[in-house]
Amino acid sequence: MFVRHPDEFDAERKGKGVVGDAVFQAADNPNDVTAWHDFETLDSARRFIDSERLRDVMTGAGVAGVPTIWLTTPA
Repeated sequence: MFVRHPDEFDAERKGKGVVGDAVFQAADNPNDVTAWHDFETLDSARRFIDSERLRDVMTGAGVAGVPTIWLTTPA
């Protein structure tokens, strides 16, 4: 299934464990985008980032190249 707009993926993200999210653009480069997702568990985060569906959605949204992904916890 092709997603025309990333917001159409919202319900699927929640079903994959996302409990919070936001998207930011660099002030001087709208093509430099940071997406933040919060998960209840590290395992659900790993399953999400490893999913083929996420790769398909990113490709459909125009993501070029391999994104940088950080797994972090609150300090």
